[in-house]
Amino acid sequence: MKGTSSISRRGFVKQAAVCATAAAWCGKAFAAPRLKPRGERLNLGVIGTGGQGRSNWREMLGGGSVHVQAFCDVDVTKLDEAKEWYVQQQRTPDFRTYSDYRQMLEKEKGLDVVVVSTPDHTHARAAIMAMRQGCHVYVEKPLVRTIWEARYFGKVARECGVFTQMGNSCSPMEGLRRGAEILRSGVLGNIGAVYAWVDRPEISPGNKWGWKQPVPRPEGADPVPQELNWDVWLGTAPERPFKKDVYHQIAWRAFHDFGTGALGDMGCHTLNLAFRGLELGAVVSAEAVDVSERVEGSFPRFSVVRLDFAARGDKPPVSVYWHDGYKKPSAELMPQVVATMGGVPGCGCLFIGDKGILFSAGTNGDINYIALAGEPKLRSIDKHEVCLNIPKSLPRVNCGHRLEFINACRGEGKPFSDIDHSVPFVESILLGSLAQRVPGKIKWDASKCMSDNALVNTLIKPHIRAGWEF
Repeated sequence: MKGTSSISRRGFVKQAAVCATAAAWCGKAFAAPRLKPRGERLNLGVIGTGGQGRSNWREMLGGGSVHVQAFCDVDVTKLDEAKEWYVQQQRTPDFRTYSDYRQMLEKEKGLDVVVVSTPDHTHARAAIMAMRQGCHVYVEKPLVRTIWEARYFGKVARECGVFTQMGNSCSPMEGLRRGAEILRSGVLGNIGAVYAWVDRPEISPGNKWGWKQPVPRPEGADPVPQELNWDVWLGTAPERPFKKDVYHQIAWRAFHDFGTGALGDMGCHTLNLAFRGLELGAVVSAEAVDVSERVEGSFPRFSVVRLDFAARGDKPPVSVYWHDGYKKPSAELMPQVVATMGGVPGCGCLFIGDKGILFSAGTNGDINYIALAGEPKLRSIDKHEVCLNIPKSLPRVNCGHRLEFINACRGEGKPFSDIDHSVPFVESILLGSLAQRVPGKIKWDASKCMSDNALVNTLIKPHIRAGWEF
């Protein structure tokens, strides 16, 4: 469809206007990106060494001749753990350490790749600074915290000619790519509705990744631990006093200034198959149709968010319903799922077409089942006869998403979650996060990077603390 209401996924960032001050960097000259063939040492800069960051940089070391040139973390205890492990693995100890990524990127001129695994609000500035140095960047999901940052990120990546990868981990998996091919094939007919649900944010037994929300902004202040660089942890965010056990470590996800709630945390996983398989493109509206409460500064305990996407050519409009905080869709929507699984699972994603359904179990989009109209139970997409003759149209890799990125930095292939995919995808998710904060339906004009809601428009761009401009 060639109208202003529909923008193709691939052309989205190119066609859309870059918001506000992003244009200030037009015409600036940046360092040329570096590609090193296999066998040459690839120098890695690590920003955020613990938690998810630990998994990121350690796996990348398996990419062959990958060397950590510099570690950076605001928490000295995490930095020490990374240093100790790296040396124990008989890696060369010729690396340097920093508590401020700005200093690292200014001093370490030989970096080829930078890995950003920090709280959401710090992603954009760190990654953009690295890209201007000619570094390829791997950035944890949800890539950035605001829509303006997403547009700016895409713009700088294109100007600098670097590779990027967002950390939605199951993108290279056979199950997800095969699921996307089946969704695109038309065997389910017209798919007009998608329902996705996750068990976060609430902490429950066995859910080590959870956190509590909403969390009112605490009063008072505690002494900043000696091992923590609180100023760098805050980064661009509004200045506020340190409070023990409130922000650092995972609880920051609950706060508007630092995180994106459960939707930002998990949407990049659970909605990945929907965005790829249905080629959704630009979102046109968002609304929290059910929300537990709205607390200033913090995301709600649970929500149901509706994201509407325009028709794409001969494909109909799609409404995506996001459920978080253990707020599951009705069992009546999915009799085949209930009959097969014994009830509505704790997490999942359901695609409803007029000729059948596809159910993706779990949170990552890589375990998929199908049932055609009239079939009482689900069957694996690997075993259902309707799927057997659907051709493979997406590229395949024999590694995880982190090594897929490293291979691309060697000139071998292209990251599957690069800016062509991640920027419009994340923009849709971030608009959903804004709907959790702002009552009513938000109409979105992707071509103008603007909504019909004045309050929403003030939230598109982040607050940037003095001295942290980028």
